[in-house]
Amino acid sequence: MTESQPVRNILVAEKVTRRFGGLVAVNEVDFTIPEGSIVSLIGPNGAGKTTFFNVLLGIIDPSSGSVEFNGRRMIARSRRIGFESVVWVAPSIIVLAVGGALEAAGIAGGFGVTVLVALVLLMTTLLLAIIRPVWYQDALKRIGIFRSAKPNEMVAVGLGRTFQNIRLFKNMTAVENVLIGMHARMDANPVDAFFSSRRNKREEAASDKRAQELLAYVGLRGIGNELAKNLPYGDQRRLEIARALASNPKLLLLDEPAAGMNPKETADLMRLISRLRRDLKLTVLLIEHDMKLVMRISDRVTVMEAGRKISEGTPEEVRRDPRVIKAYLGEDAA
Repeated sequence: MTESQPVRNILVAEKVTRRFGGLVAVNEVDFTIPEGSIVSLIGPNGAGKTTFFNVLLGIIDPSSGSVEFNGRRMIARSRRIGFESVVWVAPSIIVLAVGGALEAAGIAGGFGVTVLVALVLLMTTLLLAIIRPVWYQDALKRIGIFRSAKPNEMVAVGLGRTFQNIRLFKNMTAVENVLIGMHARMDANPVDAFFSSRRNKREEAASDKRAQELLAYVGLRGIGNELAKNLPYGDQRRLEIARALASNPKLLLLDEPAAGMNPKETADLMRLISRLRRDLKLTVLLIEHDMKLVMRISDRVTVMEAGRKISEGTPEEVRRDPRVIKAYLGEDAA
């Protein structure tokens, strides 16, 4: 009989701290999310959940600590980022210096060609700095330069999210909102779009079909042409989930998805989240105040209070933890 493979953690946060002046909003929090799990992060108001959530998403940098996603270090306090500009111009300066020295020695002619090569190199390095492919970021890390990932970079590596306060493009249709979520996975370039190339047309058709499929999957079949602002509140919540799914995430972060929902909508949401894991093999992180939802759906629950992690375990273990009872009720367990 062979031993089962250990569960891989898709996200690992180590000693994450975030200070705002003298206020420590998040204090040395260790946090892991096993691949394929549903994990909930809970705590009373002011516990630091949203700040921690924003660090994981790349919205704010940590004061210290780090976050690895899918085996790559993505978030930490940025180091020597001012030196990155040196990397941009160094190849061009070297070419100019070598070309000038050769010209002065009478070994080479045509200094204008050297200048042209230097300009091409400069444009190339600046383009790389904008696109920031993985190999470019890894090369910077090897020479001691680290820039903490931004939200768009976290989306690109497979992290999707919804918002505590609905942030749809309200004057766009439901299908257009979902299409926006696909932006990070589109292959057509501006030239394809300008000339309406075959690749662009194929991608547009495939994207529209996929958007309709996602709307149907979250229970919004047939409303693709409705303006987002005209949808009922519960449907707007579902539309946000469809938009997040459009980026093809590996980890889906849901920020209070049941906020404002009635009991039936919450029950439907719980079934949808379970399907996301079962059908799409997604890992899910919830920040949620609805304890019934949290306790019924989570594999593991982590509790924060005053910026610290005070408890972690199965829903039943957390429910009985005196520290959790004290945090929520303001008194020791009887």
